[in-house]
Amino acid sequence: MNIAIDLKTKPLIVLTGPTAVGKTDLSIRLAREIGGEIISADSAQVYKGLNIGSAKIMPDEMQGVRHHMIDVYEPGEHFDVTIFQRNAKRLVEEIYSRGNIPIVVGGTGFYIQSLLYDISFSTEVEDRSYREELEQYINETGDISKLYEELRAVDPEYAAEIHPNNHRKVIRALEYYHFHRKPLSQHNREERQKKSAYNSRYFVLTMNRDTLYARINKRVDIMKESGLLEEVSRLRDMGIPRNSTAMQAIGYKELYDALDEIENKGYPTSSPEWKELIDLAYNNIKINTRHFAKRQLTWFRREKDVIWLDRDSFSNNYKLSSDETDSRILEYIIRNITEGYIDG
Repeated sequence: MNIAIDLKTKPLIVLTGPTAVGKTDLSIRLAREIGGEIISADSAQVYKGLNIGSAKIMPDEMQGVRHHMIDVYEPGEHFDVTIFQRNAKRLVEEIYSRGNIPIVVGGTGFYIQSLLYDISFSTEVEDRSYREELEQYINETGDISKLYEELRAVDPEYAAEIHPNNHRKVIRALEYYHFHRKPLSQHNREERQKKSAYNSRYFVLTMNRDTLYARINKRVDIMKESGLLEEVSRLRDMGIPRNSTAMQAIGYKELYDALDEIENKGYPTSSPEWKELIDLAYNNIKINTRHFAKRQLTWFRREKDVIWLDRDSFSNNYKLSSDETDSRILEYIIRNITEGYIDG
């Protein structure tokens, strides 16, 4: 460790930002510099077997930095924010006990918020009858649009934040309103007003939108070349259902749907129809990822005490290489940490 941070102050560093902005490499450099361990706040990387589509860091890329919440659950298991929070709180204490600094890295804003502000989750999950009713409706009809319209009627703010086809979040929001008679968006706003449970620094990495979108498109092309289709096919062949939490991840749901349609219509792999459906799926992955990045940025703009790290500013508007830019950002982060906030 090159800098001294008083663990008694319960330091916690968050490094987040939209997908494909460059969080992974920077987080490893930061962890190596300050003696940190990384807790992944990614809803897909937590699953075993979701490697290519989640852009999961592999063990040989970790450079000796201990990572947590990666490859923890089987793809057929359920995972949500309450499970993340419970695990992350335990991990933070374990990291402190080893004399290290927890660094939360990932783009799932609600996961980060749940840990930072120790959000309380209601106990209505004990009564699953309403949730099961909604899930049965979707399973029988295959149509989520009716439920999404119901959500727009009672909680238009939250409905605007999520994808209309994300049945898990639609059901969760309707369930919350059903039990509490108030919008989930209002609950989330109230929770955001809480003081952080940790002595935290919340860094959000960003960049020019056009450049970010180009990086997203390139990343999807690399995933295609690396065998994303084969990865999704393998998970599908394992019997992982389309409505499982893991298969809601971007990159998996689009190809899963394409494979279902190909199978239902009996298209051979050599047919133009097969190629057309697969190409369309990859194009939808790019579109959905770009939309997701936009929603991520909207979420982070609403968070308090956020420190924005604009890659373009640090790179002198593209005059520096990515590695040189990361070095400048790293220097800024460390200076920000050590100037009287975390070191007591």
